[in-house]
Amino acid sequence: MGFAFVLGLAFASALDLRGHGNAAQASLLQQPATRPFIPAAKPAADLGQAFVAVAEHVKPAVVFIQSQHQERVDTRRLPPGFDDFFPQFRGRPRVEQGTGSGFIVSSDGYLLTNNHVVEGADKVTVRLLDKRVFQAKVVGTDPQTDIAVLKIDAQNLPTVAFGNSDSTQIGEWALAIGNPLGEAFAFTVTAGIISAKGRLLQGLYAGGYQIQDFIQTDAAINPGNSGGPLVNVRGEVVGINAAIASETGYSAGYGFAIPINLARTVMQQLVASGRVQRAVIGVMIQEARPEDAQAVGERDIKGVVVQDFSSDESPAKKAGIQQGDVITEVDGRPIEYGAQLQQIVGFKKPGETVSVTVLREGGVRKNFTVRLAAAPPTPDTEQISSAGSRTRGTAGTISRRSATLGITVEELTQEDVRDPSLRPVLQNGGGLLVTDVSPDGPAYSRLAPQGSPAGPDIILKVNGQPVRTREDFRAALRAVHSGDIATLIVFSPGNQAQPGQQRVVRLLMP
Repeated sequence: MGFAFVLGLAFASALDLRGHGNAAQASLLQQPATRPFIPAAKPAADLGQAFVAVAEHVKPAVVFIQSQHQERVDTRRLPPGFDDFFPQFRGRPRVEQGTGSGFIVSSDGYLLTNNHVVEGADKVTVRLLDKRVFQAKVVGTDPQTDIAVLKIDAQNLPTVAFGNSDSTQIGEWALAIGNPLGEAFAFTVTAGIISAKGRLLQGLYAGGYQIQDFIQTDAAINPGNSGGPLVNVRGEVVGINAAIASETGYSAGYGFAIPINLARTVMQQLVASGRVQRAVIGVMIQEARPEDAQAVGERDIKGVVVQDFSSDESPAKKAGIQQGDVITEVDGRPIEYGAQLQQIVGFKKPGETVSVTVLREGGVRKNFTVRLAAAPPTPDTEQISSAGSRTRGTAGTISRRSATLGITVEELTQEDVRDPSLRPVLQNGGGLLVTDVSPDGPAYSRLAPQGSPAGPDIILKVNGQPVRTREDFRAALRAVHSGDIATLIVFSPGNQAQPGQQRVVRLLMP
């Protein structure tokens, strides 16, 4: 190695390369640092500077949240008086800790975050970008929208600016700011676009009045980002980062934010009274399908279908709205999916009225004035009986395969009549139980047969005609021809977590 090094120096000296190398080095050091001018790159450079400016403006109003819940667990029971002799068996407190994000909405210390960031917490600590730490008070929470309002004792704080989430467009740039994966990555900024709007995430929150109207973004969101702001390129908050869709639990490009317009409405009620009061029109709804649009003579597939009513005292039912009606407008505002109807109605005051426009079968357009009622509490699940799973033998059963719908039905048995979960069916005069659904028929994936997790469905009516027997079923279908829509009123028995309810199923006859 030493020989090679010396030989190299000798070779360089012989060629006088050392002097040239020093001159080249000096030349490089003296070269002026000029930026290349690439006209085509200017828009991208301007966008990058916009991201920088937005991040610098918003980050001071973003906070790092730590929540703590202490639970005392008795690991072993001891006779009275023995605790002092066996201290190792005493119940030791178990401390659960979590982290999340939030942002300051007023200079006197009000903050917005997710309910699930602080839910059940005994202690909430907030750290600002400037490293100041405060104990936070939970002003109010709303699990149905996953919104929480906190308050810290401080003044002259930096705040965010609110944007208009209703006018946010798919394809717009968006920045997510928060604390992914804990304190080590606090105040991280990621960029992406608005990927979609009006997203529904099944199974995310429990409760009968949850409002899901998520903004989808591909800006990276990870655990810990919850509660942080989703910001547009004008530095305005358009959403609260709340959830991700991922098989691993980490960002896979599908993040979801609560629209800030919805969050502001909830926040105002929580600050004013500590709780959220909701109004309802008393309907269960589902987004319209092509069959629904055809049934009401509408080219565009829009609106929500009235599946059932909350009770006979439902404001919508009392106003004259019927099962199967397609709600297209409320107070003149178009309704394309369910969360829009929920937001227009839900945050009005009970006793107020709304104008509801519906389309009915045959292309009939009707307007109804509906007086809103207060939302009742969520049903007590302990009082809901379960239909359980039904096992039926083939011997002695009377079934009928509908060649057009591709389903097999059975009349209710005496055992079914005694089932308390089917009491609503009997109150409606009975129905036909779906025992099988052909994968080749129009009812496949629309009706739940016996043996399926959601089944069995019970058909109550076909095109408005009650069907209690096989002959009723045949007679109702005889009036429906190929290309027509068959409208079924179906009862799903439900389970301990979800009560049974009716729904409308429209099928295109082959």
